[in-house]
Amino acid sequence: MEDIKKYDGFKYTEISKKKVYDDISVEAPLRILINDAPFTVTMRTPGFDLDLVIGLLFAEDVLKDFSNASFIWDDKSDIDTVNLKIPVSFLSKGYMNARNFLSVSSCGVCGKTELPDIDGKLNDITFENNDMIPLGFQKMKLQQHNFLTTGGCHAAGILDKQGNLMQVREDIGRHNAVDKVVGSLLQNNELPKAHILLVSGRISYEIVIKCFRAKIPVLAAVSSPSSLAIDYAKELGITLFAFCREGKMTRYS
Repeated sequence: MEDIKKYDGFKYTEISKKKVYDDISVEAPLRILINDAPFTVTMRTPGFDLDLVIGLLFAEDVLKDFSNASFIWDDKSDIDTVNLKIPVSFLSKGYMNARNFLSVSSCGVCGKTELPDIDGKLNDITFENNDMIPLGFQKMKLQQHNFLTTGGCHAAGILDKQGNLMQVREDIGRHNAVDKVVGSLLQNNELPKAHILLVSGRISYEIVIKCFRAKIPVLAAVSSPSSLAIDYAKELGITLFAFCREGKMTRYS
């Protein structure tokens, strides 16, 4: 399935009206089954779906070891479907809290009945290389191909300790973009090298939790954090930057 579609419309200004054909980011459902049983339906931008599924299951504490997992894809049914086949003994405690609900692209926690149970704390680090973050966002922007075409797609990128851009993924959902970029590195066993998670939008607490579970010590965003995001970042030992734009940024933890 394509990730961009053209739609016609009319563009208005104070003095004119003209017909346009705009590129729009696709939002489409992906059904995830685990051993033939429904787990969730998530709304996403098609592309790098395996990265998304692996990142989501990892973030939800459903599966940590993917070496015994197989994925069966079905794009012939009413919606795109992937069936994870895995011995039950490999499933983590997150599977017992299976969501079984519709997760819209703007919210990765819709339908949950409680906040996740998070234990532990990342090791405190001293982070003073402030040039690394704006340079990282510049590098990430060059790879935001969907956004550059449509203006309607989020991105997440990961930098290593040297500031090298390891990977970028895009999606109409902020949390999906994070799941995709983490899932990509998980497949290549490169996640331990991750040092900074960059996100193109705002930071909610769910993004902080995904960052923590991936053991990425620094999180930076173009837009604002929520109060709960700051509280979680402080509690979990994550260095949190926000409003990283126009030569400025603010550190909250």
